[in-house]
Amino acid sequence: MDAAEFRRRGKEMVDHVADYLEKIEERPVYPDVEPGYLRSLIPTEAPVEPDSYEDIMKDVERVIMPGITHWHSPNFFAYFPAASSYPAMLADMLCSAIGCIGFSWGTASEATLVSLLAARCKAIRRVQLLDPKKSEAEILSKLVAYTSEQAHSSVERAALIGAVMMKKVPTDSLYAVRGEMLKKILEEDKAAGLIPFYFCATLGTTPSCAFDHIADLGPLCNQENMWMHIDAAYAGSAFICPEFRPLLNGVEYADSFNFNPHKWMLINFDCSAMWVKKRTDIIGAFKMEPLYLKHENQESGLVTDYRHWQIPLGRRFRSLKMWFVFRMYGLQGLQAHIRKQVGLAKEFESLVRADKRFEICAPVVMGLVCFRLKGTNELNQSLLKKITKSREIHLVPCQLSGSFVLRLAICSRSTEFRHIQQAWQHITQLAFELLQEHHH
Repeated sequence: MDAAEFRRRGKEMVDHVADYLEKIEERPVYPDVEPGYLRSLIPTEAPVEPDSYEDIMKDVERVIMPGITHWHSPNFFAYFPAASSYPAMLADMLCSAIGCIGFSWGTASEATLVSLLAARCKAIRRVQLLDPKKSEAEILSKLVAYTSEQAHSSVERAALIGAVMMKKVPTDSLYAVRGEMLKKILEEDKAAGLIPFYFCATLGTTPSCAFDHIADLGPLCNQENMWMHIDAAYAGSAFICPEFRPLLNGVEYADSFNFNPHKWMLINFDCSAMWVKKRTDIIGAFKMEPLYLKHENQESGLVTDYRHWQIPLGRRFRSLKMWFVFRMYGLQGLQAHIRKQVGLAKEFESLVRADKRFEICAPVVMGLVCFRLKGTNELNQSLLKKITKSREIHLVPCQLSGSFVLRLAICSRSTEFRHIQQAWQHITQLAFELLQEHHH
């Protein structure tokens, strides 16, 4: 493909993408194919002679689209949102063209891992200063990291990769960790000769969007010489709205903080932002200085060299997307997006509350509603099976206090009140059928 053909195909592709997104609602949100369906649709070998571009584009529709879950459909209410906007896509094109390898962040799970490894390194040094005879292996076997029982599985994975023990802290009736709960476990563990070194607090947990009490947990972590990392992967974007800022009280005690603009800030995957209180803590754990990566500005301190702050050496130039989105939307536009989606969640909550057969299972603070049919877990599992089978909307469940709960997250930028109404109508219709079957 030469520049002339690229100009033509590029313009076609923009139309193709715009058509896809404008008509996305007409597609079933969830694929109706069996695993392995691709096998019979594509040749076993790559072509010897080049294929034509037209054929490739036809095959996108024929081969690829049937197997796609449409994350940007207004009928997609699963997990948390995956953000998307036209300015971010344009910036992505430019980013591919520049093609440089940037040295900055990956995802929230990586931020958790990086903070845990830095904390581990710091803890080992601290213990060795007090007791130089202790070997690194001996200290490692006693280190303990903590997180909420509601935290994302990636937090446990970080402990697994970091080869340290991880303990789950129980939560209160609103699924949040409180200071006294962590304190109790810390006392027990210290008495047993263990070394608490890290706590990962969550603002906006994956199951129910709960907020750990960082204003109490922070001082406790500081006093115990524990690193406090805050994972605000989803909810972090909402802190640009003053009305949500109080949920951030206590952030001043944190050693690191992370959120994902690619979840809720109109920036396409992937884009994750991390702050560290003392950069030396992170750099100390990761610094590598081979000669081929040295450059002049290092010594002056004017240039921050982020490759010491992470695991992969290089990444795409993601900040470009943020720059485009921030400038094209402005703070007001971004706030309006967050507020609109929180408003839609509140609308859905009131629809659920108005129906005596259903219950709300956790406070609706942001764009997530946790609800279920009053009754057994089996009943709710059957309801979700029906919803998934009908492929009109996409939801995923969670477990709260032993109950099987449905989560409805406002995900797509194009979700409007009518989609919420349709979703609820659909859910109640299926619930009605289910309850009838149960009564017969």
